[in-house]
Amino acid sequence: QVHLVESGGGLVQPGGSLRLSCTASSGIFSSYMTDWYRQAPGKQRERVARITNAGSTTYADSVAGRFTISRNNAENTVYLQMNSLKPEDTAVYYCHSPIHDAWGQGTQVTVSS
Repeated sequence: QVHLVESGGGLVQPGGSLRLSCTASSGIFSSYMTDWYRQAPGKQRERVARITNAGSTTYADSVAGRFTISRNNAENTVYLQMNSLKPEDTAVYYCHSPIHDAWGQGTQVTVSS
């Protein structure tokens, strides 16, 4: 069973930056695709970024050019660098391993002045 743990959320002003981290209980990230999702109050969970085992990345249109997903295999961690944050980025962010159907507990990101 794979366990994912997110960290790095918090309160930030519009235009600010945060870096989220997702650490796995086993060395899965180098071999499998990993996603970052988010869910805002009253809205469906949406995928914002994906990194494949080969290192290819894709982004939702709403975050393209502002968010960057990356991976450190040695640390068994996937990151989500979020820049130029907007109030509409406020949500709980989750790390997801599709092949394991594993989710983390989520980390809250709040963008507000």
